[in-house]
Order: sequence, then C-alpha cells, then structure tokens
Amino acid sequence: MRPQDSATATAPATSAPGGPVDVDQAEAALVENYPRLVRIAYLVLPPSLGRNRRVLTAHALVQRSLPRGRTAAVEGVLPAPRRAGGGSDGARDPGYTYVRARVLRQALDAGRPLLRLARPRRAQLPPVLPHVWGLRLFPRSGGADELALDQRLSALSGPARAAFVLRGLEGLADADVQRALGAAGAEDPAGALAEAVAAGTPESGALLRSAEFDPCSLQARPTDLMRRRQHAKAALAATAAVLVCGTLLGLPGDGWGPGSAAAPSYARNPMAQSALDPAKVRRVAPTFWETSARTDFSAWPTRGALAGDTGLLRRALAVWARPGRTVQVSTTPGTPSGPPMGSPQLLYAGRVDAARVVLLYDGLRVVRYAEPADGGDAAGLDFARVDGADAAASGALVVGRSDSNVRYLTAPWVTRTSVRDLRDPAIPARPLARDADGVTEPMDSPATARDCGSWDTLDIRDGSHDRLLADLGELTPARLTAGPPSAPSDVWSARDRAAWARTACLLPTVRSHGVRSVNSWAFAGQKLPGSNGTADWLCTRAETWRGTGSRVLAQFQAPSSTRPASAGAIAARAEDSLACGARGPREVLAGVLWKSREGHWYVLAAGSEEFRSLEVSGGVKGTSKGRLLAVRASAGARAELKGVVADGTSVGALR
Repeated sequence: MRPQDSATATAPATSAPGGPVDVDQAEAALVENYPRLVRIAYLVLPPSLGRNRRVLTAHALVQRSLPRGRTAAVEGVLPAPRRAGGGSDGARDPGYTYVRARVLRQALDAGRPLLRLARPRRAQLPPVLPHVWGLRLFPRSGGADELALDQRLSALSGPARAAFVLRGLEGLADADVQRALGAAGAEDPAGALAEAVAAGTPESGALLRSAEFDPCSLQARPTDLMRRRQHAKAALAATAAVLVCGTLLGLPGDGWGPGSAAAPSYARNPMAQSALDPAKVRRVAPTFWETSARTDFSAWPTRGALAGDTGLLRRALAVWARPGRTVQVSTTPGTPSGPPMGSPQLLYAGRVDAARVVLLYDGLRVVRYAEPADGGDAAGLDFARVDGADAAASGALVVGRSDSNVRYLTAPWVTRTSVRDLRDPAIPARPLARDADGVTEPMDSPATARDCGSWDTLDIRDGSHDRLLADLGELTPARLTAGPPSAPSDVWSARDRAAWARTACLLPTVRSHGVRSVNSWAFAGQKLPGSNGTADWLCTRAETWRGTGSRVLAQFQAPSSTRPASAGAIAARAEDSLACGARGPREVLAGVLWKSREGHWYVLAAGSEEFRSLEVSGGVKGTSKGRLLAVRASAGARAELKGVVADGTSVGALR
C-alpha cells in the first residue's frame, strides 16, 4: 500500500510527417525513454504470462526494437505525447515514435494465440535474454486502486490494453490512438478504442505511472530451492552417466559395432515396437469399474465407434512416439511428452465434430490425438499429467474443442451432467445431454472468453456428490471446492456458491498451469467502518498435478449490489507457497486500502483464527487486539502489516 503518484497533465499529440530514422537515433531514443517503453510493453502484454515472465518479456521486446538496417521509415506512425508545461519526453522525436511502434507491435503479437499450423512469432516465445537464474522478479504490489485497475486491464483484449495505455500513459487523442494501433498491426483499432474508453476512468493515467506497473523497479524472490537442488543433483548424475557410457561405448570390441551388447535403436527396439502395436493396446470391459479396487482412469472402459479402427490407432501411437512437423503438440507444465511406456490403455476412439479423436492413458499421462475427419497430414497431440487421480479428479476429460465450445467424455460412474453458471448462483443448473459413450453436447468454454460476464462449469453427479469442474484450457478440467484446507468439500451451499461467483473471474490467473483443483476458503469476515456492511476475506489456492507451482490469492470481497456480483479484489498473491494448503500453516494475513461510501480511506486487515493481534506500520500506524484491523488512512497510503499468533510468533502478510 502506497500513495498514488500525482497525475501528470497531458495534451493530445498531433501527427507529424514521418521520415527516415537511423540506428543511432533510435538507440538514443530507446536509452533515454527505456523505463517508459518497458512500462508500455509490460502493460500491453497479456496478464496470463504471469508477472515474472511479463517483466522479462517487456525488457526483451524493448531491447529488440531497434531498426534491422541502418535506417527505417516511420511514415504513418504517431509522435510521442507532449507533456503539459513544455516538457518533451520524446515529443516529436521520430526515433521514439519508431521504437514505440515496434514495442506495441511485438507486445500485441505476444498476445495472439498460437495456431496449430502457423509458425510462432518471436514475441510469442519465452525470451532468451534477459534471463535471471534462481530468482523471480515482479513489480511492487500496489493498493486497492492499482489492483482494481490491474483487474480491468486483465479483462481487456490486447489491442484494447494498448489503446488504454496510449490514452492514459502517452496522452494521445482518440484519433491518434486509432492510427497508432493500425500502424502496430491491430485488427480493429476502432473497436479496441471503444473497449478501452469503456474501461477507463479519470485517475487511470496516474495509476498507470505507479510502481505497481513499473517493470524497472522490482522485487526479487527465490524460486523453489528444494527443486533447484534436486535438479542440480539429477543433472550432475546424468552428466556422469553420459560420460561413463560414452567411454564404455568407445572401447574396442564393445563399442558401436555389430557385436555390441547395446540393444538396437529405439525405433527398432522390440519393447518399443510392441508399445506401438494397435492390437496390443489395453482395453477395459464396460462393467469393470463396478468391481475395480481403484476408481480412476484405469477403470474407464474402452468406448467410441472407432475403437476398432486399427489404422486410426496405429497413426495415433506413431504420432505419439514420433510427432512430425505438422503436429501441434501441447503439454501441461511438468508433463513429459515422450513415447508411451509400454502398451497404453485405450479410453476412447471416435468422431467428435470435424475430427477423429483418440484418448489413451499410460498410468502417468492422458494423451489426446486428433486428426481432421476429412483427411490431411495436420494433427494435434495433447498431454496431461494425471498420476494420483482419484474418483473426484477423474470424472471427465476434454474430448473436443470447436470455436468457443468444449465437449467432455465423462467417467462411467457419472450419472448426470449439467451446466452451472458460476457467476450467477441464483440461476439453476441446466441439463447437458450425453451420447451412449458418455460424450457431452457442446457447452460454452470460459477458457477462451475475453470477459467474465458468465463462467459455465460442468456439474457432474458422482454417486451422492455434485462436483463442479472448470475448463482452464487443458485436457483435464479443474475441480472446484470450498472450505478449510484440511477438509475441502464440493461447492453446494448457497454461501459457497456466492463466494465462488465473485472468485470465478480470478481463475484466468491460473489458466494453462496444470491445475488439478482450486479451493476457496473464507478465513475471516469483517464489519466495515461506517455501517458499510460486512466484507469477506478468502484465500484461494490452485493445486497442480505435479505438486509444485501452486498459486495462492488472498481476496477481499466487499458488499456488492450488482448482478452478477463484482469480482473480489486481490489483496495478496504467492507462488510455490504452503499457505492455505493441507500441509502448510493456516496462518493467513492480508490487508487492503479501502474507500468507504462516505469517501474515507481505511487500511483493513484480517487474519485467520490463529492470530491474536495485528499491527500496521509505515505510512499508517495502528494496532488491534484480535484478528481484524481497521485504521483510518489517506488515499494511496503505504503500510507494512504483521500479526502475532497464539504461540507468540510474529507472522507477516501473505506475499
């Protein structure tokens, strides 16, 4: 929490005729305006990258923005804004204009989706340089206003974020913004501008200049130290093994010659060949799950009209082992994408929309192979890690996607499927039909939605349980739960659904992250000063299939009169933390800067039941007995928060 930077008045920029820019001129503009250009790139880059990668990518984009030749033309590109009071800040500097246009174009490219058959652009790939080993870098966290602005920016499209930044940070007039977006390659500049105008507020310009969005003033935290140590040991052991094997293979008589004891290359190895034989894939009987000792993917029966198509299965297994250049491969984080480990189990083979789809399971991974139903060399191969799955985690798999829709293949023990809008708990679930193989009708997928007006989830009946599954853009949907970390339960009560209605819009922060489940725990409730109602404090934790990479968000949910209710504000966030987990400490402490209806500012804080007192220091000072705190403050105040738990230990706020 910190004071807001004072707004800087800006006058609309005017276009000027372009001209040639040489490398020296562009480099001088880049060096002089480097912090501003990196801030622009950071703001325009998609929030789904995460703050650490956005910081490094923003620096990489700016550093790659010099002309390729000795000179470059800047015709049609807008000049930089002129600050009120006569300061230039790059105004009418064609070098700055050129570099800014290059930065915008690359930042917009980074937000475009990867296409199966298209070669990815450089900006869509992780940056090679700069690179930081062993540290995660991110800007300092801001107050409630900055967090609210960050959420509004997250809901905008890439071109709309660029328009928002050009208007608020660069001070360009609307007509100039449209021309700048067109020069940067945006498809619909007018639509992007309209979207940005609808999301903007008078104070947005000042907030965009705050430290929350400054990728040049950073905080550093270590990565997972235990995992780094394990990887270092594994790399050392692997290096030693390679050296020993290389030495043995090079010895006369037992090297690479035909008399070697080494088996043939993998493609001709008998065990490998057996794993690629479609006649040897494991098939499970339709009723096996009823008497199976395990209730997971290993108990799923073989289904689908094409389960007997030997040619389709042979192609699927061959592509799994040796994907060619025309195969689009995707993997969830931490999932190996190597060949099958023995003959896999066939879960499904059939036609889904315009594709032939095969689902296979090898005990560690579920693999989805898809090829066009009308022929062609293009194919898709998706890997998802599913080791340790139980009945709750193996209720459904994504079997097909088309446009903005998704279809699921459900487990044999699922007796009913329906669709529930997570954003509006008052609307009852609507039935979702399935075919004889358990494939559902298409339903809207929020994984590709640009806004958060609704969030459809799959509601499955599993025995006496109703479970909610959310599509986060992966092969396995994430299970949603509520309650304390020691005993999370399915989302069924009115209170749990009301809390999740305001949490759903935070799910894109964990999209495509290999998430197994997301639990939302209401750890405190607080009566707001001035009879402003009661706010809820929640800790939302996303667990992954690989065990590492968990993400934790502390939320502040003030009373809302809108329908659907407005999303909660992110009070704090952490990665690879034990907080709010079954194995970690339950001491959770978070605070926000909040403005009452009467216009008064307060520092509000809440801790879990273990806290006995709280203290705020820095720009705001105050203490409280118990686990709730409310202290008058000024707009943009910065403060440090800590508390004392029952055993006398001092605990800081979640970071």
